[in-house]
Amino acid sequence: MPAATARVLPTADAVPSSERLLPEGFTLAARRVLAKTDPTLGALMKQVGPFRMKVNSIQSPFLALAESIVYQQLTGKAAATIFGRVCERVGKGRRFTPEAVLAHPVDGLREAGLSGAKTAALRDLAAKALEGEVPTLARARRMSDTELVEHLTKVRGIGQWTVEMLLMFRLGRPDVLPVDDYGIRKGFMRTYGLEELPRPKELLAYGERWRPWRSVASWYLWRSLELSNNPASPGGGRA
Repeated sequence: MPAATARVLPTADAVPSSERLLPEGFTLAARRVLAKTDPTLGALMKQVGPFRMKVNSIQSPFLALAESIVYQQLTGKAAATIFGRVCERVGKGRRFTPEAVLAHPVDGLREAGLSGAKTAALRDLAAKALEGEVPTLARARRMSDTELVEHLTKVRGIGQWTVEMLLMFRLGRPDVLPVDDYGIRKGFMRTYGLEELPRPKELLAYGERWRPWRSVASWYLWRSLELSNNPASPGGGRA
């Protein structure tokens, strides 16, 4: 691992918490502080260019997680086709509710292209939503990252990585570091000149200096793979 420094990016020197959601919250001033705290990351940021992470708004965490379940271990085109079929049976947009999922026959979900495991996971997600474990969008916005991980990983088929992607790319949370993500670990290895992938605990410890912008650092580590013409997915990928 690279040599550690004692400095940690101070929250007080960043923009106010009410304005810190990504991508708008990451100001030029915050970028300068992050680059000063970690010159190696600063060099990568300069090479990649402006921070252009896109946050896709959602109607509800339930719908976003349902889509994530369908997309697991599939190519984008195949997953989109299957999810479209599921929505045609259950309901589109606001009509895609936990009640609608549980009311639809299991055989119908399987006929849409879902595996047995994904069907069970989708139904468990719906049940957990009705039990209050899956928050509404308004409630999710008030919950901390840790609280959301704790609640949502209780759902069958939903792991921490899936919740971290929700936090970053759907809720715009600025301080998420998916240490189990293969692309993050490989990007770190290349950027910092390591001979092997860092262990998640090592990456977590090093990443303390990136607070409260660890999501930004993660995005740049994914982009570093593009600079190397690496085929790894820059949107994330589980180890």
